[in-house]
Amino acid sequence: MQFDAAVSPRVGQQKMPGSVVAGHANTFIFPDINAGNIGYKIAQRMGNFEAYGPILLGLNAQINDLSRGCNAMEVYSMAIITAALA
Repeated sequence: MQFDAAVSPRVGQQKMPGSVVAGHANTFIFPDINAGNIGYKIAQRMGNFEAYGPILLGLNAQINDLSRGCNAMEVYSMAIITAALA
């Protein structure tokens, strides 16, 4: 589902009538690392959310990336996420 349908209940019900997820999604999947970086930084900076990522799945092992501007709590949280996925 596209982002507008995922986060806007009005758009979600218009595009995907009857969906329980449309308009209420809290997890977003992006097609590549560049799109993922753009998406999570928008959420983090404009929405004032905690954002972790990118988290790359589908490889032989989990690979996660940290931004050059991350703080100690983001490093810790990403380490916990990586360990949980291992």
